[in-house]
Amino acid sequence: MQRRDFLALGGLGMGSLALPAWLGKAIAADQLLTTLELPVKKQLADAALQAARGSGASYCDVRIGRYLRQFVMTREDKVQNVVNTESTGVGVRVIADGAWGFAATNGLTTDSVAEAARRATAIAKANAKVQTAPVQLAPAPGYGEVAWKTPIRRNAMEVPVKDKVDLLLSVNAAATNAGASFINSTLFLVNEQKYFASTDGSYIDQDVHRIWAPMTVTAIDKASGKFRTREGLSAPMGLGYEYLDGDRSQKFVSPNGVVNYGQSYDMLEDAVAAAKQAQEKLRAPSVKPGKYDLVLDPSHTWLTIHESVGHPLELDRVLGYEANYAGTSFATLDKREERFQYGSELVTLFADKTQPGSLGAVGYDDEGVKCKRWDLVKDGVLVDYQTIRDQAHIVGKDESDGCCYADSWSSVQFQRMANVSLAAGTEKLSVADMVKDVENGIYIIGDGSFSIDQQRYNAQFGGQLFYEIKDGAITGMIEDVAYQIRTPEFWNACSAICDESDYRLGGSFFDGKGQPGQVSAVSHGSSTARFNGINVINTARSLG
Repeated sequence: MQRRDFLALGGLGMGSLALPAWLGKAIAADQLLTTLELPVKKQLADAALQAARGSGASYCDVRIGRYLRQFVMTREDKVQNVVNTESTGVGVRVIADGAWGFAATNGLTTDSVAEAARRATAIAKANAKVQTAPVQLAPAPGYGEVAWKTPIRRNAMEVPVKDKVDLLLSVNAAATNAGASFINSTLFLVNEQKYFASTDGSYIDQDVHRIWAPMTVTAIDKASGKFRTREGLSAPMGLGYEYLDGDRSQKFVSPNGVVNYGQSYDMLEDAVAAAKQAQEKLRAPSVKPGKYDLVLDPSHTWLTIHESVGHPLELDRVLGYEANYAGTSFATLDKREERFQYGSELVTLFADKTQPGSLGAVGYDDEGVKCKRWDLVKDGVLVDYQTIRDQAHIVGKDESDGCCYADSWSSVQFQRMANVSLAAGTEKLSVADMVKDVENGIYIIGDGSFSIDQQRYNAQFGGQLFYEIKDGAITGMIEDVAYQIRTPEFWNACSAICDESDYRLGGSFFDGKGQPGQVSAVSHGSSTARFNGINVINTARSLG
């Protein structure tokens, strides 16, 4: 999440009346259940396509979007805010004279969208005068009229606000009764109703749902003033309200009794555990710096994957397109040609926009490309990047990978990270059996603060919960842990990965990129993995 978006959401939590522009306008909760009729969307799309062709465009795509969001925010026994927002409009992108042009309108009339198409074409022709090489667009088949929908069992927008408030307040009460000094809990709900049409012959209607239930539990030692927090162990998911059912089959219990969650979350149970663990963190001894074997739970590993694999293998970053804002990548094109050893032979990292329950799961991307799975690192070797239609030729591909996305109808689509994940181990291995082989290690659960350089090469990661491992047994909680890595050295230190039965998703609900900035949601899966000989520092140590 970009800082301004974080501050904007923080303002919502404090009852701010001013909504950030990217959220759209405030609406009543019942309006979250309405849709644009399919014939209306097709009529608008055809008007834009016809106007674009008539004004000289060789290619045109149209995105008609209705972006709905609901945020329910609470603290202890109080509701801080309930916000329902809608943003609806049409974005038109064209190629004319070999250059891109884009324009958007919130007018839902054929005249408005036709004017936007003509304006996009005029912009493209102006761009062509200073462009050094024409756009090379990888072919994409026309799919005709098709539809895709997140396979949810319960639409979160249909659940009464009262039920959501009651859930969060009961969570807060449970944490407080278990010893928490403070607790914030929130529900973030998103529904993207997206219609795509293009001169390739596609008319694609998609209904995308996402949910996240974060919380922060704080425990204070009143005698010393010292405090510790424990974030919730929920993952943002591409699911409906059924995610909050607390299905026991989706609970993953670690060897020391910590409960993690898969595609169902028991928020009440986790709140009680968070309160107890935050208090335990107050008493935990500080880590001794040094080299450790790290056993990383998927609730932690997702962020390391995101920062050290997902971002550096975005082709636009590799090519330097993101250098001004977010940096470049150490994983340059020559490394793929040289079959660079990104990780150990156990490490296969793949991209997949079709993973059930993932944040990035859609049927088709925002260029009308059907989504798929592909390898980025295979058996430790760098083999590919994430590409979109106008990049494919650069790396010798004849098709896009289907990872183009815009966060709004008013934003131009560009390359965004797919769900990038670490493949599970192929041999049967439980977390308990993995720990048995560790003489001097640390077991890390949950994500924490991090820092990474502009080439995604040197990094540092914290976490939520840290447990010392001695002679094959988890001995107790420790605190103030962060580990430092160089990306290829870290992934080459991977010595074991648990099997598919331990595989889970984590992810980012607000991943920022681009100028002007956009946010996207992306998941990263893994099973518990072990990394040998990693440098651990003590974050509480003073050098003064």
